[in-house]
Amino acid sequence: MSEYLNTALFGIYPYIALSVLAIGSIIRYDREPYSWKASSSQLLRRRQLVMGSVLFHIGVLVVFFGHLVGLLTPIAVFDALGISHGAKQILAIVAGGVAGTLALIGATLLMHRRFADPRIRKHSSFADNAILILLYVQLLLGLGTIFISVQHLDGHEMVTFMNWAQGIFTLDFRAASYIIGAHWIFKAHLLLGLTIFLVFPFTRLVHMFSAPLRYIFRQGYQVVRRKPVPGAEK
Repeated sequence: MSEYLNTALFGIYPYIALSVLAIGSIIRYDREPYSWKASSSQLLRRRQLVMGSVLFHIGVLVVFFGHLVGLLTPIAVFDALGISHGAKQILAIVAGGVAGTLALIGATLLMHRRFADPRIRKHSSFADNAILILLYVQLLLGLGTIFISVQHLDGHEMVTFMNWAQGIFTLDFRAASYIIGAHWIFKAHLLLGLTIFLVFPFTRLVHMFSAPLRYIFRQGYQVVRRKPVPGAEK
């Protein structure tokens, strides 16, 4: 990969994706608050939904927060705690492998349910199908990186991606150069992850932000409208 393309994909594109994620989510919540949800197809077919959803959400949440902590925690913190780079990489491989496998099993159940059932397929939007496929491919890529990581357990490549991620948030314009020599599967994993951030505000994934907050701060009452009965009021 040329230096210019590497800079465009991993030095400029991250800022575009994160900007669209933040601004797009705010605009959508402001202009279309009632679309800030994940529509359920449970009434159409409950089979596979509960098991698939539980496995998928648990796996994805562990993977997401694992990446968040693992990539954005300063290296000096791990050094101060006495955690070697190799030990951190092994922990990431084991925890990420288990969580990623759970998420992949859950996603497989959800995809089979969505595409094999004619009724659910008919009521699924293009965005619903597309984001599920993107997440499925992303999980496959993430699990695929494990086979490369186990070939060198010194933690060097992990530190490289930590420097890149932290460089993006600290406006280090050399960040893209840190991963120019990384294996293609890691770059594909990063690129697809950034793309998911880019399309995030336009999909059902937005409910990840609001579901916990709305549950905590929900009103203690519910507005119910009763259909008037002809002749009831005289």
